[in-house]
Amino acid sequence: MNKLVSLFCLFFVLLSTAQSFSEDSSQVYIKLGEAKTKKSLVAFPSLQYEGIVKNNNFSAVGAELFNVITNDLNVSSFFQFISQDAFLEKPISSSLRPVSADPKGFRFENWTPLKTDFLIRGSFNIVGSDVELEVYVYHVPKAGLVFAKKYKGPVSANRRIAHTFANDVLKNLTEKEGMYLSRFVVSSDRGGGQYKEIYVMDWDGANVDKVTDHRSISLSPAWSPDGDKIAYTTYVVRAISKLRNADLFLLDLKTRQRKLISYRQGINSGASFLPDGRSLLLTISQGNSPNIHHIGLDGENKGRITNGPNSAMNVEPAVSPDGKEVAFSSDRSGRPMIYVMNIDGSNVRRITFAGVFNSSPSWSPDGKKLAFAGQADGNFDIFVVDANGTNMIRLTSAKKSNGRNANNEDPSFSPDGRFVVYTSNRTGKSQIYISTADGSEERQVTNDKFNYFKPKWSKNH
Repeated sequence: MNKLVSLFCLFFVLLSTAQSFSEDSSQVYIKLGEAKTKKSLVAFPSLQYEGIVKNNNFSAVGAELFNVITNDLNVSSFFQFISQDAFLEKPISSSLRPVSADPKGFRFENWTPLKTDFLIRGSFNIVGSDVELEVYVYHVPKAGLVFAKKYKGPVSANRRIAHTFANDVLKNLTEKEGMYLSRFVVSSDRGGGQYKEIYVMDWDGANVDKVTDHRSISLSPAWSPDGDKIAYTTYVVRAISKLRNADLFLLDLKTRQRKLISYRQGINSGASFLPDGRSLLLTISQGNSPNIHHIGLDGENKGRITNGPNSAMNVEPAVSPDGKEVAFSSDRSGRPMIYVMNIDGSNVRRITFAGVFNSSPSWSPDGKKLAFAGQADGNFDIFVVDANGTNMIRLTSAKKSNGRNANNEDPSFSPDGRFVVYTSNRTGKSQIYISTADGSEERQVTNDKFNYFKPKWSKNH
């Protein structure tokens, strides 16, 4: 991932030109519940280039802006795009505003026969090393402006500008921001050989950045609440015994400095930060009894949260968004199932009862639901259940090319709570997929020859 993307300064300028058509910024145009049954029709003509001199890469910059915006809005599951071949007017022959505001503008009546709900008109320009995007979003049935903005930033941040606009579209139409400025942290073998390292990428698989280089097996990454740090486990060779131990590291993404924070003999893995970002929970496996511990970022062990019972396995802690509860996997009932307890280890409740192996719990951002991987018929699938154990739904059911059931594992909710990311080996390789949280739509994010493991979804950052 280009480091400039995380460092650049992006400016957003509200358009101040007077409009002679209606604007109602308080209106909710898309109600989230109704969007499941009817998608809004969107007309999105190609972006017009406004530069006097055609920069050598202007065409590629414009195409990237257009394609990223289109993909973002398409993935949202709220919209269906009208084919440009069906347009009744040539957008290139009119300005970005309607004829009521500009004599050279477009006419709303040319978009109503197509049953257009929303019209997006935009242009871009390249000035030096910066790109400028100017966009108008219209509500066609009422011939009104939803919002208009200008975005400016370095060309290297082109995709981020597009993602920001897509977020603004959802915010203005649904009053709920999208997840387009979020990222995944994931373990992968894409470096080659038997090694697995930790990578960060945009939610759509772009801007892949390798952030570790242990030349070992690095697994189970977790985001800090502010998105600036990652905790992960790496098998490190002990200086004296020369044996590898699964130790927990903390990596600062801004400085790329890392420090060892848990190196007890055995497995130190499965980190989950508390909301204040000052400490985390993890599983420490000493002997045959893995349990959940609370440690500070300085490595201080603040106490063991679980203790069996009867040498039971207690692993994969997931701290709730409010920091009051912990979901985890335990075989205390005989088979690994999902449990929830208070942050201090009290009031343990069993959440799942079906299947033979349930693992990898993940909270929704509002704390009302849990996603997990469940094994029933020899393979794992992704399920979502209310935090009290009711209303369970199945998100995945896929087969490999040989007809056998694929494994779908390691779920994590998006920051807006509308999607779940997970891995699936249906193509032969463990690839990243996302699904709407109700299971109605699924999309493949990565499509390459590598394998990905345990993705975690960040907040918008």
